[in-house]
Amino acid sequence: MVDDVPMETSRPFNTWDVAYEGAPPWDIGIPQDEFVHLAEKGEIEGCVLDIGCGTGENALHFAKLGHEVWGIDISQIAIQKARGKAAMRGLHAHFMVRDALKLSALGHSFNTVTDCGLFHTLDDADRPVFLRGLSSVLLPGGTYFMLAMSEKEPDYWGGPRRISQMEIIETFQDGWRINYIRDAKFRANLDKDTPLAWLSSITKE
Repeated sequence: MVDDVPMETSRPFNTWDVAYEGAPPWDIGIPQDEFVHLAEKGEIEGCVLDIGCGTGENALHFAKLGHEVWGIDISQIAIQKARGKAAMRGLHAHFMVRDALKLSALGHSFNTVTDCGLFHTLDDADRPVFLRGLSSVLLPGGTYFMLAMSEKEPDYWGGPRRISQMEIIETFQDGWRINYIRDAKFRANLDKDTPLAWLSSITKE
């Protein structure tokens, strides 16, 4: 599916495009271990939406396993790279330039939604907007898997906002069931130990 026309967005495209002109720390060239393990355990089901897909490694891993996969990112450069990888590997996935705060505009429903590092970039005011959009595209009984930077990770090196377990619990209260929030690792191209993260499994009721 080819769709190079960016949707209207409340967040700047160029910030992320600048990051993807090179290789940002989170673009590791392979899928994140946590999502590989989820797929191995059979927790990734049906039609999958990867929000903030970047250059597509997680989405392409799911596609390789036979899932129908949609990947969206606010960066047109990231999406172009993802499409190039799909073509090179002979895999099919729908990669589109879209705003994660306008998920209902996708006009499609999903059994599984994955988020590798998107939620922890959202401002407090954006979280309920994101939540409404997520609810609009995730089928009842479908599950959202979120990998986000943990507050256990020291902030002396900078990087994205840290997220606490309580923030996740408070965000996903009404209409959601939290299956687990567990300690995880967020692989990145950094000259340091692998950053600490939370992996959350949250089902829409």
